[in-house]
Amino acid sequence: MSFLPLPQAQFHVLVALTDGDRHGYAIMQAVEESSSGVVRMGPATLYGTLKRLVDQGFAEELARQPDASDDSRRRYYRLTGLGQRVCVAEADRLASLVRIARANLRPGLA
Repeated sequence: MSFLPLPQAQFHVLVALTDGDRHGYAIMQAVEESSSGVVRMGPATLYGTLKRLVDQGFAEELARQPDASDDSRRRYYRLTGLGQRVCVAEADRLASLVRIARANLRPGLA
């Protein structure tokens, strides 16, 4: 797939969106939680990444909030079908790299 490899920030955001529609702050929290605190995104990194993902067609900004009682300033994002396929392809690519590394680092234990 010509979109690969994905930058780390893009992959983390796509993975966060696999659980459903989220607003920016919820995406930042999901990335931090899923990485056990190793990856922390500030607003500039997050919104720059979201802009690129939307421009590439991997995510889309929702026209309205899923819950009418939510803060109207929040912008929600959703993974697209293309974004889902790219996320799976990147996960498969990374898993393959890990298998290769383990086979080379620990022969016979792969």
